[in-house]
Amino acid sequence: MAKTSAMMRLVCMGKHKASEQLVDGLGRGEFADSKDLKCYANCVLEMMQAMKKGKVTADSAIKQIELLIPSEIAEPTVGAFRLCRDAGKQMFGQDALWQQFNRSSLRFVFHPLANGIKNPCEAAYALLKCIHANNPKYFFA
Repeated sequence: MAKTSAMMRLVCMGKHKASEQLVDGLGRGEFADSKDLKCYANCVLEMMQAMKKGKVTADSAIKQIELLIPSEIAEPTVGAFRLCRDAGKQMFGQDALWQQFNRSSLRFVFHPLANGIKNPCEAAYALLKCIHANNPKYFFA
């Protein structure tokens, strides 16, 4: 898993010129407003089969997670993808927020919409923010 993650990171950082500092910040929940970082996120999510052409493909991502990641990490990660898979079905504009109840921690999570955003990099970033909001303990990018 670590080798695959490192390979995706290197490929996507090189392809989109996202700095290591900004990429490392994602793991700490720091989502800088950077086009390069947003496109890095799209690259990683496409490599994970979680996005395709700006659309969330959660079923593919869930299959990959269940195959490649140890169950103690996979379960909350799959849960986050399930919570985030339909983000944006009720689109009220690119900057709108969608309110979602997270039953596992009994808290409300707000995140930007993903599906419905036309720019694939922006959509990927919205999905990444949602996943982090719902699974900060095992989030990696």
